[in-house]
Order: sequence, then structure tokens, then C-alpha cells
Amino acid sequence: MSVNLEADNDSVVLGESPAEAGTRRVIDSPHLHKLQRRHFLLFGVGPALGTLCALLLLFFRPIGAPEIVALFVMWAVTGLCVSAGFHRLFAHKSYETGPIVRSLIAICGSMAGQGSVFAWIAIHRRHHECSDREGDLHSPNLAGPGLRGKLKGLLHAHLTWMIAHPFPNVSQYAPDLMRDDRMVFVNRHYRKWVVLGLVIPALGCALYEHSWWGLLTGFLWGGMVRMFVLAHGMWSLNSFCHLLGKRRFETSDGSRNLAWLAPFIFGESWHHNHHAFPRSASFGLAWYRIDPGFWFIRLLGGLRLARNIQVPSAQQIAQRTAR
Repeated sequence: MSVNLEADNDSVVLGESPAEAGTRRVIDSPHLHKLQRRHFLLFGVGPALGTLCALLLLFFRPIGAPEIVALFVMWAVTGLCVSAGFHRLFAHKSYETGPIVRSLIAICGSMAGQGSVFAWIAIHRRHHECSDREGDLHSPNLAGPGLRGKLKGLLHAHLTWMIAHPFPNVSQYAPDLMRDDRMVFVNRHYRKWVVLGLVIPALGCALYEHSWWGLLTGFLWGGMVRMFVLAHGMWSLNSFCHLLGKRRFETSDGSRNLAWLAPFIFGESWHHNHHAFPRSASFGLAWYRIDPGFWFIRLLGGLRLARNIQVPSAQQIAQRTAR
């Protein structure tokens, strides 16, 4: 799940007072669309171009161990903090943690460049409210019948919805986060965290290789390529996981599970399970299903950094399956 708003809230519609704008569920304005297009170009198109440059440079110098480590470590850190943080902790309150860990998770999740913490949570909660119905900003199932409709919906859900869309009002969808001063601070400095996520791998490779070339390749592989790979993995939840895969429970939407994708997107592709049990910290709902996001939460619990981890009982799962 990705969003494309880079401002703190931007909930004021042109021609409306802040009080009037604050009562609207979604907000649509040329000002917001301009911000959304800019975010899409910077953090959607930008990493794609950076990935292309990284691949072209392979003709001049092969990728080394520092770049591979930078890519994997930054992908794992930012991806886990989007999956276990933005999604399970902030959007669904599947577990609790202390203010320091909470803030660090929010900062590292912001480095993914998939939207500020307020914007990400507001859009995701809107998605659950209107899943695969009118109002869902990135459903692939609302573009018409037949193969043409499915392909058009797939493209919309995976990519083009981010160019311009009505924005769920943060004051309506994320008031709990707005009351948290630490989250307000993290949200306000969103773009700085994205830049930090690019600087860290660049400096790491430069210092290890003692060269300007290391600075460039660290920036490209640990920054641009990492953002590109992570983004398309998470965007597949909007597109492929509402079109392809298996269903186990009765839900009102078209969510589906894609088991083979789970190792690559931190267990997020148990998407149908998640829609059946939104409060569950476990998306796999079984120990043998690959769910790195949940494993990370269990690790935090083992370190006494997470508590009240929500997981449905076997009886609750069986009852839901029977229905």
C-alpha cells in the first residue's frame, strides 16, 4: 500500500474554511493533486529511473558486496517498518509498543518513500472502509467487465491511482495519530526521513570503499533500487492481491492470498486473511505460513518491546471459515 501525499495534512480544500474541510471524509482539490503528482514523480518515477541507471552502470563495473548488503539491509528495515509498523501497528493497532520504538518504526517506515505516516494510514483505513466498492482509491475491480476492464483496473490499482485522487481527510481517518506529538513530528519531517534513507547507504558504501564511486553506487542500490523493489512489492497488494489468488473466508471484497509472494513482501500477500481479520498481527494465521512482518513483531515481543499482540484463536478462525 502506497500513498502519494508529502505534506503534513493538506486538508484544506480551496474555497473552504479549515472547519468545513475538517468535516469531509475525503478532500479533492487541484492543490492536493499537484502535491500528489509531485510525490509520484519524485518517489515513484525517480526510483525507476535510478534503477535503470544502476543497471546501466553494471556494464562499466559489476555490483559488489557493499551494494548488495546496502540493498538488502535497507529493503528489510524499511519494508518491515512499513509492514509491521505503518500497517499493523499504526493502521490496525494489532499490538502496542513504547514511544521510542514507535517513533523509530515510524521514521524507518517513512524512509520507504511511500507517503507520510498520516497519509499512509488515512488511505489504508479508507481502503478497508470501502474495499472494492465506490470510494476505494485503488481497487482493480471497478474499471468495468471483461479482460479490458481487468487490465485497466490492474494498471490503476498498481500505479496510476497515485497520480491524482481524492485524499482521505486525516482528521477523520487518523485522529489518534494526530493526538500523538511524536507522530506529528515524524509526519512533519517526512521528506527528511526519505532523504536520510538515501544518505545512509550512500555514505556506508562510500566509507567502506573509500571512493566517490561507492557513494554513487550506494545511493543507487541502497536507495533508488531498494525503493523501486519495495514499492512495486507493496503496490502488488492493491493490484494482484485483489485479482489473483485464493480465498478462504467470506468477505465483502475481492481480497485474495498469494502465498508465493509472501517471502518478498514481508507476509503482506496473505491479504485475504488480513481482510478477514484486520486486527490480527499475524497475516499468515499459522506458524508454517511465511510472514516476516509477524515474525518481527514476535521478536519485539520476545525483547519486551511489544505487548498486547492480537492474533485470532483457532476457534475464531474455524468459525469464520465455516461461515
